[in-house]
Amino acid sequence: MGSIETDRRIEPRRIVDEYYSVEFSISGIEMTYQFKIWNISTKGLCLVVRPESDILRHLKVGETIQMKFYREIASKPADFINTKICHITKDDTGKFRDHYLIGLGLAQ
Repeated sequence: MGSIETDRRIEPRRIVDEYYSVEFSISGIEMTYQFKIWNISTKGLCLVVRPESDILRHLKVGETIQMKFYREIASKPADFINTKICHITKDDTGKFRDHYLIGLGLAQ
């Protein structure tokens, strides 16, 4: 009997439908960063970052950061969610060519 494939991105897809953007700070940096949330089919829940952005030098795969998730509907409150950096991948050929895709996952 074959195994049933499950969609391991059920939670991130719900998040991307509910939230529009994230905001976070990195320890030791005075700047607060804010990014739109993207659901890129082959990469999952991502932030798209310009290659010259200073944030790339400060994020590490596996790191968990508390991020403030802003909702689509501005009248609803934002949520603080511990978020794991799952991958940092340069998009060489897709819609965001030459940008970096920062894959996010909800920390357990």
